[in-house]
Amino acid sequence: MAKGRSKSSKDWLLRQQKDIFVQRAQSEGYRSRSAFKLLEIQERDKIFRSGMTVVDLGAAPGGWSQVAKKLVGPGKVFALDILPIDPLEGVDIILGDFREDSVHAELLNLLGDAKIDLVISDMAPNFSGMSSIDVPRAVYLAEIALEFALEVLAPSGTFVVKLFQGVGFTDYMQLMKESFRKVVARKPKSSRSESREVYLVGTGLLGGRKIKRGDS
Repeated sequence: MAKGRSKSSKDWLLRQQKDIFVQRAQSEGYRSRSAFKLLEIQERDKIFRSGMTVVDLGAAPGGWSQVAKKLVGPGKVFALDILPIDPLEGVDIILGDFREDSVHAELLNLLGDAKIDLVISDMAPNFSGMSSIDVPRAVYLAEIALEFALEVLAPSGTFVVKLFQGVGFTDYMQLMKESFRKVVARKPKSSRSESREVYLVGTGLLGGRKIKRGDS
């Protein structure tokens, strides 16, 4: 078993060393290669504007928050995660589970009178390698991210979330279509070709019932 883990680790390191987006992230000062996925989405869908207020769910290590702050300029970026995030200039970092009332209260306190224009989520589960386990876990994370977005977004707000093609994808996309005027699926070039990850972009939050904390 130890030998197998060692080979797997070597394969991962080799792939990282050859990955052009890993190299670019290092040279351009981004904390993760995933920063380029968000930049590609921005190029196609123009989800960021100067002065916006953005919440980044599952933000560690901070690559998406870096992009967000760069694109909103004087706007506000809030990075939430249960994992520690090293400080980022201009980004408010909240350590904790965004489903918890205490974290929700801290976010509202920091927001003041600001309205949240955009919620972004690059969350993914710890993968077991078994799709029958991993895909439902990923769908669950996407579902709670959507619930959060519907609760906090300003009217006509935007939501970006990572999902994986497989069981539950079609149903989830339907939920998105019921909540936003326009929903598109994006597979950025910087997403590894072997990955089944897809990013759903929902723009124009519809004015229906919002999910409130405590609803069953």
